[in-house]
Amino acid sequence: MTQGDAVELVLTTGAAANGGSCVARHEGRVVFVRYALPNEVVRARVTGDRGSYWHAEAIEIHEPSPDRVESLCEIAGVGKAGCCDLAFARPEAARVLKGQVVANQLARLGDFAWEGVAEPLGDGAARGWRTRVRLAVDAAGHAGFHRYHSAELVTDLRCGQLRDGLIDGLDGPRWKPGDQIHVVADDDDTRHVVCNNKQQRRGHRAEGEFESVQRVGGRAWQVPVTGFWQSHRDAATTYSALVGGWAQGIAGSTAWDLYGGAGLFAAVLADAVGDGGRVLTVDTSRAASGAARAALADLPGVEVLTDSVRRALTAQRKGADIAVLDPPRSGAGREIIDLLAEAGVPRVIHIGCEAASFSRDIGLYRARGYTVEQIRVFDSFPLTHHVECVALLVR
Repeated sequence: MTQGDAVELVLTTGAAANGGSCVARHEGRVVFVRYALPNEVVRARVTGDRGSYWHAEAIEIHEPSPDRVESLCEIAGVGKAGCCDLAFARPEAARVLKGQVVANQLARLGDFAWEGVAEPLGDGAARGWRTRVRLAVDAAGHAGFHRYHSAELVTDLRCGQLRDGLIDGLDGPRWKPGDQIHVVADDDDTRHVVCNNKQQRRGHRAEGEFESVQRVGGRAWQVPVTGFWQSHRDAATTYSALVGGWAQGIAGSTAWDLYGGAGLFAAVLADAVGDGGRVLTVDTSRAASGAARAALADLPGVEVLTDSVRRALTAQRKGADIAVLDPPRSGAGREIIDLLAEAGVPRVIHIGCEAASFSRDIGLYRARGYTVEQIRVFDSFPLTHHVECVALLVR
C-alpha cells in the first residue's frame, strides 16, 4: 500500500485487542480494525501501514454483533471525535471485552493467568460520568475535541461522557486560538473554567476558581483545575476505599504513596498506620504536592515530597511496610520495581490505567518474587476502551 491509496477490505473481526480495535486478517496480514466488535463482518478502510500489520476503521457493518447499539455518543465515530471509541457497544458487553483484553495482556506480558470483567463504578451509567474535561481551541476560536489521532477539532461538544451542564455555554467563537480550556464540576457542584496556553503558566479564570473542591471520606482537597484528579465522579471514592481495605494491619508502620498526586491515598494510608506510623507521598508536580500539603496538614505523620519517585526511593535509608503506586500510563517500569524489591517492601498496591503497561509491571513484580493476591479491573472510562487496573502483590 502506498501513501494516498484508499484500500477498502471486507473483513471478519476476531478478538478485541488492546487499544480499542479488533483483530482481523487479510491474506495473512493482521489488520487492527477500529469501530468494530468481535465476530462482525465489516467493510473497513485501511488507515495505516506498519509493514507486518495494518490499521483500519470499519466504515460499513455488513453483519453486526448482537452487542452493537446505536452510538451512545452523538459526536464519536469514523471521521468524528475520538472521545468515545466504544460508544457503539452495549455497556455490559464492553465491560466483558475490557476484561478479556486485560486477561490477554496479563497472559502475554505478565505471564499471569487472570479472568474477569471490568467492574462498573457507582451506578454503572455509561453516560454523564465525567466531571473534568480539557478542550482544545481551533483557529476560529471554537472549543472542541480532537478527531482520532488528528490535530483537527470537532466543535460539537455533545460528548456522551460529560455530566449534564458541564460545558454549557462554552461553544461558539469566544476563545483564543491555541488555548486549552479546563472545565471541572467539583464536589460542591460548582463549575470552574480555566483557560491557558503554552505562554501562560497559570492561565486565567473564565468562571469559578483556579482550584476545585474534591471530597473523599470526610476530607476536602483544593485541587488545581488544570491538575490531576480522577475524572469519573465515583473513581476517587472507590479507589480510596479499596486501598484502605487492602492496607489493614499496618498500625505503626511506614507507608509509601508513590506518584501520589494530591495525596488521596496518603490520607487512607495515614489512617491505616495511625499516630505511630509514617507516610511518605511523592509526586513530581509542585501543584499536586501543594494540594497534598494543604489537605493533609492535620496529619503530622505524613511527609509530602516533590521529587521523582526514583530519586525519592534512592534516598530512603529504610524500607516501607507497604507501597501504593499510581504511575502514569507508561507504568512504573523495571527500575522502580527493582528499587521496591531491594527495599524489601512486602506489600504493594499497584494501579494502572493502561492494560499493557500494567501487565508488564505485573510481570516485573513476579520476576522479583512478588505474588499477585488480587486484581480488580474497573470500567472507569465508559464508552471508551480504557480501564483502571488495581493489583495487590505480596512477598
